[in-house]
Amino acid sequence: MSNSPALPIMQRAPRASRQNLSRAALIAASAVGMLATSTHTAAGQTSAPQASTWELRVTSGAFVPTGGQRNALKNAQVTAGQLSWVVRPSLAITGTFAWARSRDVASVNAPKLDVFTSDVGVEARSGEWLAGHAVTVRPFAGLGAGARSYNYRRLDVDATHNLAAYAAAGGELGIGRVGLRLEVRDYATGFKPLVGVGKSDTRNDVVVMAGLRFNRHRASQH
Repeated sequence: MSNSPALPIMQRAPRASRQNLSRAALIAASAVGMLATSTHTAAGQTSAPQASTWELRVTSGAFVPTGGQRNALKNAQVTAGQLSWVVRPSLAITGTFAWARSRDVASVNAPKLDVFTSDVGVEARSGEWLAGHAVTVRPFAGLGAGARSYNYRRLDVDATHNLAAYAAAGGELGIGRVGLRLEVRDYATGFKPLVGVGKSDTRNDVVVMAGLRFNRHRASQH
């Protein structure tokens, strides 16, 4: 009885999560490369308006655990504040602080659990598609890293803190001076036992966010 069937299973879970993150990072990196090429081409064809130096957004959406994370956390509404520094129209640095109101479904009575994520990432932004039309599109892709914390709202239990990394893709629809930003992030995070002791592993979840912003630099349409 030297081998336990539980050991290979525990070894496979973190490996699968790392493979998911590597795959997501590869997709995001490819998207960044394609956006950079698109931006260079668009720059030679259109004269896009100068982007703002800073962008502030408040977004809302959904926090969706995937894989093994679904056995621990419930789907939840998420609210996030984002501040972007637009280095140039094709490149931005974005900081995000997000709060998801979830529940610990692995514990008795599924107590309420606040999930806080704070991170900083790099975005590659394409040139404006359909420039001159009533509705325009500006895709983007990004990579970033930060921290993830889990804190019971009413239980006297210490919060747990973990590292997190993400790959993102999305776009902004421009309608007049209003921009509707849609973003999907695939997170890979550390996960420590919420109660008691145990082995830490790597988990995955997806965050979908949408938000509005006013673009005072948008060129008028003819």
